[in-house]
Amino acid sequence: MKLNLKIPLCFFDLEATGINVAHDRIVEIAVVKVYPNGEVQKKSNVLNPTIPIPADSTSIHGISDKDVKDKPTFKEVAREYAKFFEGADMAGFNILKFDVPLLVEEFLRTDVEFDYHRKKIIDAQKIFHLMEKRTLSAAYKFYCNKEIERAHSAEADTIATMEVLTSQIERYDGLDVTDGLNKKVGVIKNDMEVLAKLVGDDMVDLAGRMVKNQKGEIVFNFGKHKSKLVDKVFKEEPAYYDWMMNGDFPLDTKRKLTEQKLKSLQK
Repeated sequence: MKLNLKIPLCFFDLEATGINVAHDRIVEIAVVKVYPNGEVQKKSNVLNPTIPIPADSTSIHGISDKDVKDKPTFKEVAREYAKFFEGADMAGFNILKFDVPLLVEEFLRTDVEFDYHRKKIIDAQKIFHLMEKRTLSAAYKFYCNKEIERAHSAEADTIATMEVLTSQIERYDGLDVTDGLNKKVGVIKNDMEVLAKLVGDDMVDLAGRMVKNQKGEIVFNFGKHKSKLVDKVFKEEPAYYDWMMNGDFPLDTKRKLTEQKLKSLQK
């Protein structure tokens, strides 16, 4: 089916150094511009973000510091892309939460005019979530082809969840699980230890304030020290521990934080 367009529509996607719009930078941009007559134009660049690319980000998009050292910065191509987007609406997947804000931030840093207010923005993820509900009832219908009787009663929901998990194992048993780079990260098995590792092996505390990085090291997962080693923060800024212990954090987080603090003192 041909898209019914009155003006061009620019599908685009960004890869970045991280997910902090105020701090992080674009390392790759790709735009596919579709015209009302069906014509398609493409424009893409790998970019030098001018800041280091963390290993965790490289593991997702595959772009490292050595890959960008001779590439142009966003400032050098900003006017080209502003012109490419000119007179067109915008579309993408999950662009409202990340890609559009980061793109606008980059244009603002370079003082290049980019008026997104006048553009219609279509996020395919929003449509996906609107039409394919991500609820227990929807999962029960998808995996078990049944409706939950007395949905939202604790017992009915619990039984439905048990049936959903059983059906998931039957459907996916033996299949590889891959990450965004199609790298194998595990296999679905009828083994609770295996499944637990697949869905939450990187968590340290239940609130997710601390997680394990790719090397299995414990790092902070929020705030100004996001992605920094917890032990290193304790050494460089000892008061951060006190701030968290006196702050509005869950007791489980504080307990895990104290455990990590004691371990760091023993090293």
